Amino acid sequence: MREKPTFTGEPRDPNGRDPDICVVTCALTGVLAGRKQCPAIPYTPVEIAEEAKRAYDAGAAAVHIHARNDDGSPTFSPAVFARIKDEVRQRCPVILNFSTGTLLDDVSEQCATLRESRPEIAALNMGTMNYSKYSRARKTFDFDMVFPNTYAKIGKLLHAMNEAGTKPELECFDTGHTQGTWPLVDMGLLKPPLQFSFIVNVLGGIPAHVESLQLQTRIMPPGSEWEVIGISHGQWRMLAAALVLGGNVRCGLEDHFYLPSGEMARSNGELCEVAVRMVRDVGRRPATVEEARQILGLHDGGAAGAAGAAS
Repeated sequence: MREKPTFTGEPRDPNGRDPDICVVTCALTGVLAGRKQCPAIPYTPVEIAEEAKRAYDAGAAAVHIHARNDDGSPTFSPAVFARIKDEVRQRCPVILNFSTGTLLDDVSEQCATLRESRPEIAALNMGTMNYSKYSRARKTFDFDMVFPNTYAKIGKLLHAMNEAGTKPELECFDTGHTQGTWPLVDMGLLKPPLQFSFIVNVLGGIPAHVESLQLQTRIMPPGSEWEVIGISHGQWRMLAAALVLGGNVRCGLEDHFYLPSGEMARSNGELCEVAVRMVRDVGRRPATVEEARQILGLHDGGAAGAAGAAS
């Protein structure tokens, strides 16, 4: 049963941010893994929407979404994102966070999606990096690529987000990505308070250590909101660290397939149930959708766009 939106505890700032409240986000489906690795990964708009409802029912306030074709291959089609949004809105009021990540310099489809669907949040990768996965057993790389995110590319996406009234979620895989946000603030493209996602345990990025989170939160501008995204093994320990340090958390099949028991999750809802239980076990509680909107400083424009597209 979902709690009523009641704030408790001492505020962390004059705006009334209650440190006991934690925003739980669920990343429903990524772009690299498929059903051969995990049968529960959703592909179609209906499947993604059903998983969004399961995550919401388990206590998530927001869902992070990549779009896929019906065969599971990734797509950046604005029409597919629009169908996903419509299907989710038929089922629940969860906050929508759309991915804009691409290896290409051309972000025209991503910008079109932002302007047409106007999600309340959109993930924005904040720097170029090696993006690789290494197999210790085979002594070789499963994949090895460069993930390019120049300021020119970031700027195009930010212009589209600002026009749509969409809040950028700043995805930072390393400390340089976090430090590198200041020119965008200086230019007026990023408007505080900022929202950060600190991704740990990606080869080429910052390691999954408590000290990594402590350093990232020291670098980010004061008053920013932040969450941890723990990739693969060690995710649950990193969520625990973030909860103790006062951050928000993200779980979901994009990030990790397994429950703490080692059993493969049968849905995103199962992963959210664990994350929500962890939130409560450390004396905090999951934010409602309404609280999450207030905490993350979401603009009315994005919410209005969501309501308008669903009508």
